[in-house]
Amino acid sequence: MKRALMLLPLAVFLALLVFLFKGLYLDNENLPSVLIGKEFPAFQLPSVEEGQADISMQDLKGKPSLVNVWATWCVACRVEHPVLNKLAEQGVVIHGVNYKDDTEAARKWLRDLHNPYQLNISDPQGRLGLDLGVYGAPETFLVDAQGVIRYKFIGVIDERVWQSELAPRYQALVEEAQP
Repeated sequence: MKRALMLLPLAVFLALLVFLFKGLYLDNENLPSVLIGKEFPAFQLPSVEEGQADISMQDLKGKPSLVNVWATWCVACRVEHPVLNKLAEQGVVIHGVNYKDDTEAARKWLRDLHNPYQLNISDPQGRLGLDLGVYGAPETFLVDAQGVIRYKFIGVIDERVWQSELAPRYQALVEEAQP
């Protein structure tokens, strides 16, 4: 009996090790979101851009868009940013949510690295991010012209991700929105 009790910590450790090892191979880019098919959460927050009016959920309606959650402290966001600039130049509508960040640092970032965002929401306390179920940055939501979230992508948008994951969905929403 004592020998079995001595092996118990080893058994617990091995079970925990198997559990954690399995987690390494989970697909974290396709975590489900309860918001798919639901309207973008209501909010009213300031713009990152100085002197602009507050932004609300109503401002996101009218055209399909990517809503990109980003921050200056996010290393992956810096990797993603040139791709977003290129997409914006091609006419893709992109809105930003500057998540748990310093607004002045965000303004400097956009001056230095260019601004791909048509609207850029300042979310310094992360309230909107919490309502969106954000795990961290970068995360991107595909929103239709009526303001309904159609898809969520977690991670860096690069050329491969754009071509395989987001572009077909975005194009379908653009075509759907045309009369």
